[in-house]
Amino acid sequence: MVNEKNFNIATKAVHGCKCYDPHTGAVSFPIYQSATFRHPGLYQTTGYDYSRLQNPTREELENTIAKLENGKHGFAFSSGMAAVSTILSLFAPGDHIIVSDDLYGGTYRLFEEIYKKYGLEFSYIDTSNIAQTKNAIRSNSKAIFIETPTNPMMKVTDIRAISVIAKERGLLLIIDNTFLTPIFQRPLELGADIVLHSGTKYLGGHNDTLAGFVVVNGNPLAERIKLIQKSEGAVLAPFDSWLILRGIKTLAIRVDKQQENALKVSKWLTTHKKIGKVNYVGLPDHEGYEISKTQASGFGSMISFSVTDSSIVEQVLERVQLIIFAESLGGVESLITYPIVQTHSAIPEKMREKIGVTDKLLRLSVGIEAAEDIINDLEQALG
Repeated sequence: MVNEKNFNIATKAVHGCKCYDPHTGAVSFPIYQSATFRHPGLYQTTGYDYSRLQNPTREELENTIAKLENGKHGFAFSSGMAAVSTILSLFAPGDHIIVSDDLYGGTYRLFEEIYKKYGLEFSYIDTSNIAQTKNAIRSNSKAIFIETPTNPMMKVTDIRAISVIAKERGLLLIIDNTFLTPIFQRPLELGADIVLHSGTKYLGGHNDTLAGFVVVNGNPLAERIKLIQKSEGAVLAPFDSWLILRGIKTLAIRVDKQQENALKVSKWLTTHKKIGKVNYVGLPDHEGYEISKTQASGFGSMISFSVTDSSIVEQVLERVQLIIFAESLGGVESLITYPIVQTHSAIPEKMREKIGVTDKLLRLSVGIEAAEDIINDLEQALG
């Protein structure tokens, strides 16, 4: 019998955890659209009691994402922000968390406008700078929260180096792995304690559902997260779980194609007279290129770039035809976003300017279309 531990990550993505429904043999894992489950008798259970606690479809998805991240326990939530909120619920008033200063604006808003009033403290640091990160640790520090690559400036943090610091000081290391997915990067293998995803993005891959994930190895940590999940109830519904399961089956081939396109598009962008700096980790002159090669097997398909004049932004957003001007990322369609107005509007202007999110910056999520069509659309939009 083939040892599935030796399977390529792409094969694991296709087959999931159980591969098929053991009860019926259904290759497409069924949608168990039931809120509750019958007990065979008093003090007896089928293993499923109430779908907020567990549902067979969600369980298959949670076990699948844990398997892909090489973790022991996976948890599926109704959105990426619900997953982040659950992680923050692990902490107590007075606890301090070090956070990547370049991060999704919704995460910043959750930290500052929701959890800060409950007594949590946050410091926003360039976590790609190991010395700065180490110096930011306080006596009440409990965790380091990192995006890598960051959103939207694509900075890369050395996960192994930060994990050493975290372990020395007894801190939890939390990695948002949304941009690279477990196909390209598996932070638990690099020393992280918690991995999270906005499953809405690459894992689903088709811009048709919201989802969030948390994956851990440690049993005590898993028990705490499980308690929060079932108590707060922000769980992923059966149908949405099935949609993400279906999306994951093609995850490997999608991200490979998107990365191939992103490299071509980013190289082209560097040659255009109306484009300033191009931020794509797969370009050899990117400052995080070498670190990325040591901890990831791919560079992903997220690009940000600045135009030479802010007036060009509106022109591009109005003229793109193939590329869709919309929030979100990671789907099969190429999407372009204006961070200062959309994804990062919650971040204070001074902080945005410090990290480089200016009125000249655009973010591009490269899809699976023909690369030449994406480039031609950008060329006509830039004029």
